[in-house]
Amino acid sequence: MSAAISKTLKRTATSEICTVAGGCFWGVEHMYRKHFDGRIIDAKVGFANGKTIQPSYKQVCAGSTGHSEAIQISYEPNKVSYRELIQFFFLMHDPTTVNAQGPDLGFQYRSAIFAANDAQKKIAEEVENETQKKWYPHDKIVTTIEPIKCFYDAEEYHQKYLFKNPTGYQCPTHILRTTPK
Repeated sequence: MSAAISKTLKRTATSEICTVAGGCFWGVEHMYRKHFDGRIIDAKVGFANGKTIQPSYKQVCAGSTGHSEAIQISYEPNKVSYRELIQFFFLMHDPTTVNAQGPDLGFQYRSAIFAANDAQKKIAEEVENETQKKWYPHDKIVTTIEPIKCFYDAEEYHQKYLFKNPTGYQCPTHILRTTPK
């Protein structure tokens, strides 16, 4: 299995992968699971595109691994499109802040889309341009769009964290925007 795909992510023969980072991965996972309930196969929180092999949460939080807190989603394209997942991504966090989401500061909290192929990169760029014009006309989107190089699952206690701990910390920027900024 590729180092760019979660080792424990449930998949099918026809599923595809979407990997994004939008701040604290607990809130990102929670938002996707709630919004796309029944339309995604699975989601895992973890660490993407850093230099440390199999980093721990503590290492990533220290800021020296180069990893982003990310979520990896497996989905069936006939139930939900990659475009739809990326459109949601831009509206469920603040893509205009550099290395931060609300009070969470650091490179690990950056806004990023990790494309699995050229088709995903093209869609992500198109959606970013559309979103910039419609939703953030006065603030520059700083989301990076880059190839997925690696993804490591976070420790088990982070998976479905806000479902297991409903009163746990959730970044205040993780809300679904319904009006342009």
